[in-house]
Order: sequence, then structure tokens, then C-alpha cells
Amino acid sequence: MENILYEEKSRIAYVTINRPEVLNCFDYQTLEDLETLIQNLHIDQEVQVVIFTGAGSKAFSAGADLKERKTLSDKEVNRNVKKISEVFEQLENLPQPTIAAINGYAFGGGFELALACDFRFAVSHARMGLTETSMGIIPGAGGTQRLPRLIGRSKALELILTAKRLAAEEALQYGIVSKVIEEDGLIESCEELAGRILENAPIAVKQAKFAVRNGMNTDIKTALEIEANAYKLTIPTQDRIEALQAFSEKRSPKFIGK
Repeated sequence: MENILYEEKSRIAYVTINRPEVLNCFDYQTLEDLETLIQNLHIDQEVQVVIFTGAGSKAFSAGADLKERKTLSDKEVNRNVKKISEVFEQLENLPQPTIAAINGYAFGGGFELALACDFRFAVSHARMGLTETSMGIIPGAGGTQRLPRLIGRSKALELILTAKRLAAEEALQYGIVSKVIEEDGLIESCEELAGRILENAPIAVKQAKFAVRNGMNTDIKTALEIEANAYKLTIPTQDRIEALQAFSEKRSPKFIGK
């Protein structure tokens, strides 16, 4: 998988789009490679947080590979759009918390990749946006749905219809990114957040993410049922017993994910 770099250490997975010569744009092969990796992560019990970024210092991802796109038939374009939408949905549904380390340009599909993550950190020189309407199309990998859910309908519609390119500080003000960092501290900041997550019980973390993600898009009664069912799964775990024991012994718990 030369288009996707993968590293795993200390229960954190690092996924890097590795096409810096084309601003880490997605061609069909890259999407297939990313899909395979995400499917493997979905069943990986060792990895507890995933960080996504782009190779080099210019781009997180500038979206679809337009050089490839010019050579494709309408049928092949539809195939690519369907694939990128499916892959990002699989990413969003990962049980592990996900962090987008936006290290440069994040436009179109690249920005949609970041929106599919749970958290977004950006370097100060990053630029991002859903720029598709300036190319005669619309966002096709979840952007028209995830951005409004993140910042509200009116603000999202303004950004989409104007194809606005946001500076990192603007994205922070909109609530799109959680933090703006200087370039040399980006991954470290993501690892700091990951470390705080890793202090907690793995099963509880996954169930909390599941409850939030699935409850947000339904009515409150159904959402509360989702929460209750997720809670039930944590009750018989060894980690819950360990937390109670650690509390009584005035020490930090040692969670094992069971």
C-alpha cells in the first residue's frame, strides 16, 4: 500500500495519505487501499485511537485526483464518488476515536475525510473547505450532511454555496477544528488528546462514541435507548470492577479492555 502509510505504536494507529506529489489527492487505488485499512482497523482490538494525516507539509488532502478524473467515463466517475462516500462512512463508523491532523490543504474530499473524523486539529497555515460548487459539482462524500450537523445549516450552506476557502483560524471560529497549532506540534497535540483518551477504559470509550454517534441522528427517546443499551455492555466488564476497586484503594485503575 504505497499510497497509504500505516504505523502503530502505544495503541495509536497513524494513517498517512502518501501522495504528496499530487497534494495527497485520492485516485481510485488510494480509496481502495484506504478502505482495506479501515476495515482492518474496525476489528483491531489493540488499536484504541486513530490519527489521520497527509504526507509532506503542503496538504492533508486536496480531494479527488482531477488528472485521473479527466480520463474517466461518467460511469467511472460515479464509481469513484460512490467509493469515496462508502469509505468515509466506514471511517466515521470506526469504533475507535479518530483524529484528523490537518497539516495543509484540505479541500473537497480531503475536507470530507476530516469531517468524517471525530476531532480535527489544524496547523496555522492550513486552508480548508468544500469547494466543489466552483468546479460545477457538489460535495459527494458526506460534506453536505456532516458539515451542517457540525456547525449548523445556515453556516454550512454559506460555506458550501460560496465554495469558501477557510484559513485555520476561521475554521476554529466556525467550530470546525478544535485547535490550531504550529506545524511542528501538530502530531504531538493529537497524541496528547489520544493519551487522555487512552487513560480511560477502552470498552467504555467505544460504547460512549457509539452512543453519541448513533443517538445524534434520531429522536431523543430512541437515543436514550441507544445510550442505555451501550451502558449495559459496560456493566459486566472487568474494567468496571477494576475502576471500583481502584477507587476504594485510592489508586489509578489499570484497564485491560475486558
